[in-house]
Amino acid sequence: MGILIALVPAIAWGSIGLVSGKLGGTAHHQTLGMTIGALVFAMGVYLVYQPALDAKLIIVGLISGFFWTLGQNKQFQSMKLAGVSSTLPVSTGLQLIANTLAGVLLFREWTSARDIILGIVALAFLIIGVRFTTVSDTKETDDPADSSKKAWLQALALSTLGYALYTITINASGVNALAVILPQSVGMLVGALLFSWKQNVRSKYTLRNILTGLIWGIGNIFMLLAMKEIGLAVSFSLSQMGIIISTLGGIWFLGETKTKREFKFVILGCLLVIVGGIVLGYLKA
Repeated sequence: MGILIALVPAIAWGSIGLVSGKLGGTAHHQTLGMTIGALVFAMGVYLVYQPALDAKLIIVGLISGFFWTLGQNKQFQSMKLAGVSSTLPVSTGLQLIANTLAGVLLFREWTSARDIILGIVALAFLIIGVRFTTVSDTKETDDPADSSKKAWLQALALSTLGYALYTITINASGVNALAVILPQSVGMLVGALLFSWKQNVRSKYTLRNILTGLIWGIGNIFMLLAMKEIGLAVSFSLSQMGIIISTLGGIWFLGETKTKREFKFVILGCLLVIVGGIVLGYLKA
């Protein structure tokens, strides 16, 4: 059951780049709209379940929510610079490395030789698969003046840091998954307002992107539940299988072009990601 729960975020989060791309707006419009939608979703969850809130849970929620906003805002910026199908596979690979290492080194989720061997094999499939999805026929330049490429890499680095700290904070605290969603969404909104402080975000694009927040909220609640069931390393890795949706969707629905050779590597990379997810599922079983 834990494996199935972890696949829901893959579908929900894998669709966010496509939905936000269609809805339009800047990275700040998308982030703020998304956090508003996430807050609406969290309020609905709270009214239904009415979980108890305490000081620790509120603090953890606010901190993790702020870290998430850092990760999401910078990921949106990365997608604006290089496209969904180019950004999300790389972002996914970096997040897999950061969160899986955290699960293993900080939370001791792999305790036996079998766990370690299968875990390494699974990560190898996932990372190689992600790398294949980024194969390009365009000649790269080492020109230090290439500010666009530098900005893309910097945004990816900050996005990875934010996402890693978001999941690590929740996992380390051991707070109730349903209860933390509301204060977490408040922290997300506060972070979004801070990032967009000097931006004009009173726009139809902000309102439109509330939908992405609702989609994210569905993925988030299932991600938190999965972390409790099967641990951070496995649940996060499975959730990142959403790159199959985002990568192919970026090509088919957003019109991001790929050569025949690049498309073949994308398909192969997606298949390797699926294999890696199956190995992780077997590891937990």
